[in-house]
Amino acid sequence: MAEKPKTIYQDSEYEVIEDDEISTKVLSASDQKKLISQIDKEYLVAFPYNEAKRKVQLARLKLYNNQRRDSTTVGDPLMFTVFNTIIASLYDDRLMATWEGRGGEGDEDVEENLNALTNFDYDVMQKAKLDYDWDWDTCFFGRGLMLQMGFDRREGVMAPLAEVLDPTVFIRDPRASSVNGDMQGKGSMRFGGWEVGASYYELKGLPGYFNLGLLNKDKETRDMTDEARQARRDAQGNQHFPQNEETLGKYDNYEFRLLNWITHIKGVKYLVTLGNNRNLVVRYLKLKDQDRWPITDRSLYPMAHDWDGVSVPDLTEDKQRARAILLNIGLVSAKADVTPTYLFDQTKIKNKNDLNFRINKFVGVDGRIDNVLAPVQKSTAHQYVNLIMDVLDQAAQRATATPEIQQGVNPKQERTLGELNLVSSKVDTRYSMSAKIFGWSEADFWKQWYRQYKIHFKNDIDEKIVRIQGALAPIWRPLKRDNIIATVDPDVRVESKVISEAKRIREQQSFDSFAIVALSDPENNRRYIQRRMGKLRGLTKEELDLMFPPMVDELQAEDENVLLNAEKLPKISVTDDHKIHLQIHAKANQNAYSLAHMRAHRKLMIVKRDRPDLFPSEMPMNPGQSMMPAGRQQMPPGARPTQ
Repeated sequence: MAEKPKTIYQDSEYEVIEDDEISTKVLSASDQKKLISQIDKEYLVAFPYNEAKRKVQLARLKLYNNQRRDSTTVGDPLMFTVFNTIIASLYDDRLMATWEGRGGEGDEDVEENLNALTNFDYDVMQKAKLDYDWDWDTCFFGRGLMLQMGFDRREGVMAPLAEVLDPTVFIRDPRASSVNGDMQGKGSMRFGGWEVGASYYELKGLPGYFNLGLLNKDKETRDMTDEARQARRDAQGNQHFPQNEETLGKYDNYEFRLLNWITHIKGVKYLVTLGNNRNLVVRYLKLKDQDRWPITDRSLYPMAHDWDGVSVPDLTEDKQRARAILLNIGLVSAKADVTPTYLFDQTKIKNKNDLNFRINKFVGVDGRIDNVLAPVQKSTAHQYVNLIMDVLDQAAQRATATPEIQQGVNPKQERTLGELNLVSSKVDTRYSMSAKIFGWSEADFWKQWYRQYKIHFKNDIDEKIVRIQGALAPIWRPLKRDNIIATVDPDVRVESKVISEAKRIREQQSFDSFAIVALSDPENNRRYIQRRMGKLRGLTKEELDLMFPPMVDELQAEDENVLLNAEKLPKISVTDDHKIHLQIHAKANQNAYSLAHMRAHRKLMIVKRDRPDLFPSEMPMNPGQSMMPAGRQQMPPGARPTQ
């Protein structure tokens, strides 16, 4: 092979977007050379470590769906059956993300807007499709990777970008136990990257790329992308012709092979894209979020302090291979029983053509026909083959909690209804653990989604209109930055749909029994109890507001909360419903003014009990007795709140 020409480095200009302003910077030739040298060393540390595992993963794709096997043999679908049973259960159980504010001013509205925006973006981002690919990679490779970087500003979209990365073209820091480590960052990647393919004009249409004219057509180097494509095409029984790519023109649709590499440069997180076999910088991007890498990883059966964990193929590959071997041995044995080898008496059968069997054929022999023809005695499939097949199947079922009934198959052994229910409950327990583990990454996904809005959604510039399904008709709500970005970043709570629904039903049943007792006492807050019963039945806030319109005291107390948050003390009316006011004021900022105002309400409740004569509007009236003027009145002396 001819020696490749050396790369000639030159100063390069590239665009940077800072504070909504596009500026041009220069990456010097010497800096490019240092950068390429650093990444090349990191690559040579990471690649050999990942290569052995990557080869195993590519080989397993053939076991999952091997369409190129010998046509005279049969395959065993154990891995496919178990894998799809698990992924079907986890995918069907959608993880629900709910935002919870941290109590700052306006957080309640931001919380409601974020919940509406989450549901809207679920469809806009095609999250259902992303989840399937993400879950598939997680179950098959042990860890799935979701890239969350950038923002799609197209009209009608205006949403964060997300993409599932192929684990078979991803290599990473051998020291890492996860992408971003724990809450202190321990165990996170120092560096890592993945291969991508793109044409010249695809790259030219993207911001931040430079040096594109220096890209070379070069397919002679190690190419993880082509290896991954070949493994998948082999599994499907398709042909693979990567060499045909070389016939395309450089500036036509030729696919250049690039390496996206995330690394620390002087302690700062960068994404660098290299071409020409890692000898040319075509993108140099400082990551705006320096707290974490823009990749969210998901695991199925994680092991503490370990990246790979355990995947479904880890538990089923050897059993499928053994079952396939036994299955084909049994097939050969069955064929041999139908068409065996025979021994025959040559003194009685003179013409060998008489041994060509056909229906209703008669062969004449001399003398008795005893022992004229006898099959050759040979070994047959062992009587324990079926037992071994069942043992292997049961081992896979136990390891992955996928019994026959979970696969949609009637169990071989008759079971009572109680036994089946017990098995089903234990399967749900095992699967709920996987759903909870998935919940870690789902929460990280939505936190990163929020960060993308926080970084890219511009104040006084961007606006997004979301559709909310109201109780009577769809509502279109415009959202600006102030509507979705809180003063303090909110928390996100993720729950399994199945677990959440079961929990809601349990709470509903428990609360209904308690509500019967609580509603019998007229002194209790009947309105709150009724609204709580509606919420536990799945009614939305809008539906509850239509059923229980806000009372005057509720509206008045909410207005007073605005004053309390601004550290102003509103007046208290003698006609106030103090219980309702205290309930609403509990949502205000807990400052000196709100605490003093709430103390005044409590003190006035005591005064009303001890001195009902001071509140004639609530006393039975005698004939001819006049009523005090209604409206807001000053409190009696001694009952005025103090700070």
